[in-house]
Amino acid sequence: MADKPVRADKASAVAELTDHFRASAATVLTEYRGLTVKELTELRRSLGSEAKYAVAKNTLAKRAAADAGIEGLDDALFTGPTALAFVRGDVVEAAKGLRAFAKAHPVLVIKGGVFEGKALTADEVNKLADLESREVLLAKLAGAMKANLSKAAATFQAPLTKTVRTVEALRAQREQAGSAEA
Repeated sequence: MADKPVRADKASAVAELTDHFRASAATVLTEYRGLTVKELTELRRSLGSEAKYAVAKNTLAKRAAADAGIEGLDDALFTGPTALAFVRGDVVEAAKGLRAFAKAHPVLVIKGGVFEGKALTADEVNKLADLESREVLLAKLAGAMKANLSKAAATFQAPLTKTVRTVEALRAQREQAGSAEA
């Protein structure tokens, strides 16, 4: 009978992890061996409020990923002490935070992850960190769109401006012709 509560605990842990996998835009698997509690707390803070960093047993994390419908995660990702960063907000910012923390604390190892249902290698997670943040990309897109709209407005305005100049030149010519006759 002592086994049933443990199994119930495992089932609830798997259900919670499954919910996190499903609700996250991305999940990054890390090995945290050698980090102190203080450093783990610092890491959680560096990820911000849009990410949750949770330590999980490998078998439970693997089962939760499968239950969430995530395929392609290599068994090698689930070796050693594993912690998962569940990212609900800007994936690029979280990847940058993890990479920066890993540079400052080399014992943190980024093993891989999942982004939009696709398995990622550690190198691909680092490539995500090389991208500019969502806000910067949106600002660049807005700037490009504004520039194109300005060009279009100038293009549409040019014939009208040319017509007004032509009419004004004709009016001035007629005035000259009228004053020359008088």
